[in-house]
Amino acid sequence: MAKEAKKDPQELTVEQKLKALFQLQTMLSKIDEIKTLRGELPLEVQDLEDEIAGLSTRIDRIKAEVSELKSAIAGKKVEIETAKASVAKYKDQQDNVRNNREYDFLSKEIEFQTLEIELCEKRIKEFAEQEAEKSNEVADSTAALDERVKDLEVKKSELDEIVSETKQEEEKLRDKAKELETKIEPRLLQSFKRIRKNSRNGLGVVYVQRDACGGCFNKIPPQRQLDIRSRKKIIVCEYCGRIMIDPELAGICPEIKVEVPKEKPTRAKRKIVHIGSED
Repeated sequence: MAKEAKKDPQELTVEQKLKALFQLQTMLSKIDEIKTLRGELPLEVQDLEDEIAGLSTRIDRIKAEVSELKSAIAGKKVEIETAKASVAKYKDQQDNVRNNREYDFLSKEIEFQTLEIELCEKRIKEFAEQEAEKSNEVADSTAALDERVKDLEVKKSELDEIVSETKQEEEKLRDKAKELETKIEPRLLQSFKRIRKNSRNGLGVVYVQRDACGGCFNKIPPQRQLDIRSRKKIIVCEYCGRIMIDPELAGICPEIKVEVPKEKPTRAKRKIVHIGSED
């Protein structure tokens, strides 16, 4: 038996389009429920990953600064040794000077090199303090990084567990949703997606509930309800813009209003008293 050819979405009746839209809405709402089950875990995982990346970058930067400080300290120590050697050389030369001019020149050089030694020692002390401070920062940041890594492992484990439980169901729902989308004309599908995106609860198609819109709960005039039940054209809520559908078409049993008959008030029997009677 040959398979029935799929109808062009443009050839579907309004009733068929509305039914396909409501079925698509049902699939997407179930997917939203699965996402809600995951809660804020995906965002928490992303935030932790960003924080870990930031801490790692910070630690690498501080370590580079510590390395530079160590190099600077080593350089100043070399300068001190050079200055000390110059002082010793100049002192030896002072013993063999021929006049006061040479002696004064050597004395000034010794004084200058001595000041250079003192300045280098001061810089070494400053660099050592900065190095200790930076090393403490590295230690604190590393401890914070370790804590964040542990938190990330826990959150990822929770997320993976939830995803593994719902992945198969979500994939089936997405496949059904994609199949339904092929039955809906592109323009109507685009409008539905836009409405759904702008609604807080993700509903793009709603049915009438208690004579009101199932999305914004504003009252719907009787004539409007007749138009919705007629299924001859697509009706949208004039308040929230959602597509309206007849509850019966959505597979929802309509609410039956049961009127309770009012009891007639009982009249009290009046006692007739005859004037002049012996009673």
